[in-house]
Amino acid sequence: MHSVNLFSHEFVVAVSFVACIAGLLLLWDGKPQKDDIEETERILLRMSFSYWLVYCVAFGIDKIALPDWESIQMTLRITTALSYFLTFSCVLSLPLHRFAVRQIEE
Repeated sequence: MHSVNLFSHEFVVAVSFVACIAGLLLLWDGKPQKDDIEETERILLRMSFSYWLVYCVAFGIDKIALPDWESIQMTLRITTALSYFLTFSCVLSLPLHRFAVRQIEE
């Protein structure tokens, strides 16, 4: 009998796709921020969500793509890897930015 794994990687990517869209909608603000520090943090968060959204889309298309499309699959895998690393760098940059701002204030 085939068991269903609800916490497979595909399920987590699908849920995080929806969460990224929700995060971008929550961060959507038409008014520019007066404080440069807050604006930089918002931009880093938007970039994190956007890059992860690209990862989710590329991962989903890679799973759906036909086996005959080897060049497209290679491009999608490269896109997936690059967006994964860009997401990681943005997530890492946010606390580093806060630390740098706190050092300047002191």
